[in-house]
Amino acid sequence: MHENDISFLIRKAAFEVHTALGPGLLESVYETALAYEIRQLGLELRSQVPLPMHYKSERMDVGFRLDLLVEERVIVEIKSVDSLLDVHHKQLLTYLKLSGLKLGLLINFNVAHVKEGIVRKVNGLD
Repeated sequence: MHENDISFLIRKAAFEVHTALGPGLLESVYETALAYEIRQLGLELRSQVPLPMHYKSERMDVGFRLDLLVEERVIVEIKSVDSLLDVHHKQLLTYLKLSGLKLGLLINFNVAHVKEGIVRKVNGLD
């Protein structure tokens, strides 16, 4: 399955979660519900996936964790904040770079309409 197809299904699941729960809850609540919805769509998913950093010739486990990794192809970072900050965008771009993956979704559930809280990030593009 192509990253864009996976992304479409993840967004569909995010709409389902936001419709059911609304804004204002903890990120962990949204992560659990979104993981459930994504699995219901038949997609493979791992949560809280460790992401090592390679510096020079050394692998370093520095505590990076991907919220969700869908089909081993798309990273999903979940937030529940008043507004996404530049650091949130940079975090996802860093995860894409470190993992070598192409596509990530940054989803802020603390919004009136979840479509306003979903941002696509592509590795290698500004």
